[in-house]
Amino acid sequence: VQLAESGGGLAQAGGSLKLSCVGSGIDFSLVAVAWFRQPPEKQRELVAEITPGSDPTYRDSVKGRFTVSRDNAKNTVNLQMNNLTPEDTAVYKCSAVRARRQYWGQGTQVTVSS
Repeated sequence: VQLAESGGGLAQAGGSLKLSCVGSGIDFSLVAVAWFRQPPEKQRELVAEITPGSDPTYRDSVKGRFTVSRDNAKNTVNLQMNNLTPEDTAVYKCSAVRARRQYWGQGTQVTVSS
């Protein structure tokens, strides 16, 4: 099983970025997929999660700005991030659980300048 994120980079405050997580060796349509982030010198936090039925949940600070979605045909989960703030600066990682084992991508850096 491998998860691979892409789409990170540098954005200005108020800008947008779209992250993608592609899975191999795992069928995303059967599992919940989550996005986590770890800001500099802070603990990792759950940002958003999408169920196999495409029901999303979000942490309060990103509600109304971030949208998580899945494309099962591409075995991909996306995180559209709008109206970014410097507080969104972090390494973002996707994660999925299969057979009681949690898998992680390598992460992608998102940096938002003020």
